[in-house]
This record gives sequence, C-alpha cells and structure tokens, in this order.
Amino acid sequence: MLFTLPAMIPFIVFWLAPLLYVFYLSFTEWDFMSPEKTFVGLTNYLDLFSNPTFYKALRVTLLFCAGSVLPVILIGLGLALLMNGKLKGSTLYQILLFSPWVTPTVAVSIVWSWIYEPEIGLANTVLDLLGLEKIGWLQDPKWALLGVLLVTIWKSVGWAMIFYLVALRNVSTDLLEAAELDGANAVQKFSRITLPLISPTTLFLFIVQIIGALQAYDQINVLTQGGPSGSTRTLLYMYYQSAFEAFQIGEASSVAMILVLICMLLSVVSLEVSERTTHYQ
Repeated sequence: MLFTLPAMIPFIVFWLAPLLYVFYLSFTEWDFMSPEKTFVGLTNYLDLFSNPTFYKALRVTLLFCAGSVLPVILIGLGLALLMNGKLKGSTLYQILLFSPWVTPTVAVSIVWSWIYEPEIGLANTVLDLLGLEKIGWLQDPKWALLGVLLVTIWKSVGWAMIFYLVALRNVSTDLLEAAELDGANAVQKFSRITLPLISPTTLFLFIVQIIGALQAYDQINVLTQGGPSGSTRTLLYMYYQSAFEAFQIGEASSVAMILVLICMLLSVVSLEVSERTTHYQ
C-alpha cells in the first residue's frame, strides 16, 4: 500500500475526487457562482432525456465517431502497408505523415480554418479550378461536420500508421513464406495471415480512437463553435456550452456523467480485448 501511495494520491485528488463531485453536482441546480446548490434529484437527467438538443448532440457524436474512427483505421493501415514496402524515402514520408499528430490541435485547426475560407481558401480554390461549385465548408450545416471530420482524420492517420507499421513488422516472415510455398497469392496472404495477426492492433486503435472522438473539443471550438445550427455540436461541446456559457452546472454535470459512462464501457471492452490478445499471443 505504501508503494502505491505516490500513484494513488494524484489519482484520488485529480481524478476520483473531481469525478465524485461532478456526480454530486449532476443532482443539483447551481449557477457556478451562488454559494448554495439546490438538490433536485434526477431532474437534470429527466430534462436531458426529454431535450431534443441532447439527442441531436448524441446523433452528431455518433456520426463523428463513425466518420473519424473508420477512415483513420483504414487509411492508417493503407499507409502502413505502403511504407512497409520498398518505398524510397519512406522514413521522410513517415515523419511528414506523423507530424500533424504532434502538432497542437488548436494550431492545426487555425490553419484549416484558413484553408476552408469561402472566398480565397485553398479548398474552394481547388474546387473552382476543377470547375466545381464552391462549398461553405464551415458555414453550411450540410458540410460543417465533414469539414471538422477531415481535419480530425488528417491529424490522426499518421498516428495509426505508426502502430500498424510496428504490427506489420512483427508479422512472422516464416508464415508468409510458408503460405507462398503453398500457393497463396498476395491477397490471400494478407487476408488469411497478416490481417488476423494485426487484429489486436486494429482493436486497440478502434477503442482508443472512439474514446478520442468522444473527447474531441479543440477542433470543434476553433472551426465551428458547435454550429452552424448545432450541426457540429457533440455531447462534449454541449457540456461546455451548458457549463461555461449558460452556467447550468447541474445539466452540464449530467452530460459529463453520461460521457464518463460511455468511456467506462469502452474501457471495459478495451480490457477484455487486451486479455484476449494476451491469451492469443
């Protein structure tokens, strides 16, 4: 117990205690400034589940998760397969592809806001050169979520690529050579040997990317502020607006607890996957 204290003290002070306090706040009505907090029971949760804005934010959150997680995994795998081959200058390409991940999201989002500028931005300039109609990337509710997703995907694919590169280089060449001797072609070797062997990495990336998508905030705040018309308002951004714009701390805390519950469920899945992976290895 004494050896665990250095880790447990910051865990309790900075994670567990605030979490329990937010859980308590979710049953109260508080404006963040008055000294008194009014206990209202389940009212915040009942109001939340009867609020159309919550369901719209939940829908946007699920769309954001699906629209960012799957492309990141697929594109990351494709890039890893390309870099794992005999490609000249692959090290330089890996550095360039990975650099967006280590760049602060706020800085990346500011640059992309210039790219999305309706009149002189690079995105619409390219569309104009191709003879296509210009798009209100961040101003049109039909395109705003896609605009945020492109930024998120562009930033994350290099990170997924690095994980897949390590996984691909750990695939036994003996198995691939044996399969080739048995007459397997490239597609069969990939689908029957490589893909199953890198599946633990795929599952890990899937869980981590979902949790990251649930926690996405910076790019949404910089690019769209949850608009237009709530088309990019996720549950986390709804929490921010309820807490720090409307000062409805009880409602915001209930949204936070729902996000925590989702993250806890995904963490349980991640642990289960980790145990199965260890058993498989």
